[in-house]
Amino acid sequence: MLELLLCSMVTIFPDYLFRRYVQGKRIGRELTLYSVWYELRWGITACLLLTISLITLIFYFHPSTTNVAAIFRTVTILPETSGRVAEVYVDVNEKVEAGAPLFRLDSSEQEAARETAQRRIAEVDAEIAVAQVELAEADGRIRQAQGAHSQAINELETKTQLRARNKDVVAAREIERLQVAVDAQQGAVDAAVANKRTLETKLSSLLPAQKDSAEAALAQAQIDLDKTLVRAGIAGTVQQFTLRPGDIVNPMLRAAGILVPAEAGRKALIAGFGQIEAQVMKAGMIAEVTCIGKPFTIIPMVVTQVQDVIAAGQIRPTDQLIDVQQIARPGTITVFLEPLFAGQLEGIPPGSSCIANAYTNNHDAIASGKLSTPHSLFLHVVDTVGVVHAMILRIQALLLPVQTLVFSGH
Repeated sequence: MLELLLCSMVTIFPDYLFRRYVQGKRIGRELTLYSVWYELRWGITACLLLTISLITLIFYFHPSTTNVAAIFRTVTILPETSGRVAEVYVDVNEKVEAGAPLFRLDSSEQEAARETAQRRIAEVDAEIAVAQVELAEADGRIRQAQGAHSQAINELETKTQLRARNKDVVAAREIERLQVAVDAQQGAVDAAVANKRTLETKLSSLLPAQKDSAEAALAQAQIDLDKTLVRAGIAGTVQQFTLRPGDIVNPMLRAAGILVPAEAGRKALIAGFGQIEAQVMKAGMIAEVTCIGKPFTIIPMVVTQVQDVIAAGQIRPTDQLIDVQQIARPGTITVFLEPLFAGQLEGIPPGSSCIANAYTNNHDAIASGKLSTPHSLFLHVVDTVGVVHAMILRIQALLLPVQTLVFSGH
């Protein structure tokens, strides 16, 4: 309607002035309800053509959409393991800080596992103490075996010297017996030394490895115990939290609640523009929005990102072929809008619906001097007609509360 009024001022109105003051035709005489089309046919035709062209120009180069929302993502409150709720520390709609405890699961099994790991560490420490005593005992056995071995060697050498002087003094059988005794004592020495090395290896490798394993089991048991206490991963508000002691929580089947982050939906708006504006929407464009949650307010925004794919065209691998005609509704171009100045989205509840206008700006291209005169003039017209869309948005901002409260029946 606004475009039609503007176009009529430069088409129908001049045509009427010509008919009235040049041709002398008056309203009610020559200009009647039945003859107005014939008398003002040039102005009316030009007005219709100019209005259609102006609307097309405005809505193409300065796109508008009602598909705007302060979309936010929630965090599901879930434990890493299933279990029965033992204690609940928060209530519904309560604000929590990051790291604050939310609820605790029954931890008797995890505490038993931790106690077992602690007992195993104490057992390994006791084995280390026993092995150190056995090591001292092994030193004594080595000295004892070495002494017996030296005594057997001395006795063998003495009897060997006596037999060398007189074969009748010592029998050959006695020499053989003494040699066997020396070999046996040498084996005892070797066994004692090997036993000591075994104990040393046990003290230096086996028992420390067993202690490390026990400490790792203790750490794992402590981690499992810590998992029974569920904490808030981010600051926010707890919603749909109805847990009570005795409830069963399973991360695969039942969530405990929802945590709405404190900054959710307060940094940017997400808009869906028509596919026809794919060549117009660019990052850096200036935009304006008005939201139902904050009426009578125009918020200046800037386009920060333009998604290069259309979500409606996505498919998922299934056992059935997808027919393209099943995608009956064309998708939109997802655009991210951020406020030009910090704090402008305050007061807008996350999830609010909004109306957005984006404006094409050709100032740099015109100022470069590289364009022809007709092209530069056309871009001037494009930038100028953006004012019409800005006026329409402000009219919508004024009428939006009336439409919502009166005409919608809410």
